Amino acid sequence: MLNLIWLFFFFSAFAAATYQWLFFNNPEVFSKIIEATFSMASLSVEIMLGLIGILCFWLGLFRIAEESGVIKILAKSMSPLLERLMPEVPANHPAFGSITTNLAANMLGLDNAATPMGLKAMRDLQTINTSSVNASNAQILFLVLNTSAVTILPITIFMYRAQQGASDPGSVFIPILLATSVSTFVGLFIVSIIQKINLLDKVILFYFSLFLSVIAMLISYLYFLPADQLAESSAHLGNFLLFTLIVFFLFTGWRKRINVYESFIDGAKEGFDVAIKIIPYLVAMLVGIGVFRASGILEGLLYLFESCVSWLGLDVSFVPALPTAILRPFSGSGSRAMMIETMNTYGVDSFPALIAATIQGSTETTFYVLAIYFGSVGIKNARHAIGCGLAADFAGITAAIVLGYWFFI
Repeated sequence: MLNLIWLFFFFSAFAAATYQWLFFNNPEVFSKIIEATFSMASLSVEIMLGLIGILCFWLGLFRIAEESGVIKILAKSMSPLLERLMPEVPANHPAFGSITTNLAANMLGLDNAATPMGLKAMRDLQTINTSSVNASNAQILFLVLNTSAVTILPITIFMYRAQQGASDPGSVFIPILLATSVSTFVGLFIVSIIQKINLLDKVILFYFSLFLSVIAMLISYLYFLPADQLAESSAHLGNFLLFTLIVFFLFTGWRKRINVYESFIDGAKEGFDVAIKIIPYLVAMLVGIGVFRASGILEGLLYLFESCVSWLGLDVSFVPALPTAILRPFSGSGSRAMMIETMNTYGVDSFPALIAATIQGSTETTFYVLAIYFGSVGIKNARHAIGCGLAADFAGITAAIVLGYWFFI
């Protein structure tokens, strides 16, 4: 599947560029495409250079947490649920602990911390994968949960809206929470059908009920905060919890009489090795996406969609936010740039800008996550991961648009 998608990026870009040259006398499009190959290849390395330090730091902390027994405790607390969602993973396996911390970081909107934790979880799951190139069911489920991860505190989106002068930066909080919940549920539901997971199991229902209760309590706390305090309180809460986790890992290691410094260094070395291994996969994916975008296909798709919506007699007010939606599965930085561009063009508190912000928080960047996570363990056959991830993306983006009409019109 990855092979076909990657080829599609290049072949469709070539066809679109040739069409523009022959029928619109626009040979400059090929210059844009070639420029995109160089710029995206450079961007891939820049991303990894920024990620190397983060990977080294968090995998160093993870080594301390493993040796001190913290990961085992986390694994044990989530084992009843994860054993039913991932039946091929042995009980109390270390992967359960790293999966738990990754999902928790995603919920708090802590992307920099979530990625190293997710890479660690993927490597743990690979240790029990019977194939070196085919994704296991557990790896697919974990990746889909990442690409559709529930984000309770979308801190970065609040900050971008505040920087653009929004009257209420946190006004998109509940729509984002609801949209990302829809994305996660749909992703999990589709995977459960393919992998024959019983979501009506009483243990699964208990954990889901507990999770929904925590979200409800958090909403009840944040919803009644003054508008000017919501983004600030969310950021403070996320940073407090993150640093508390760091100190807890270090304290537990010290209490267990572990040489925390040496353990940290050993884990950091592992982080460096992981980062180097990811670079070729990231270059391949980002260059393909860059070529696809530079060819003008995205703009063409947007025009066709707007024409169809108008022909059906439906409201087209949300269409200016669609560039964010189209780019969201492909490029996090691209969709973020489109969101900011929509804010600048239409106004940060305009309907298209509010929709774009909700879309940005509704789901993750599927192809980027897939390239990073599967690339870190050498997986080449993603099986049904891409289809399930894109289905979750579609559900989250659709929910974001519907919720935008509900909350902002």
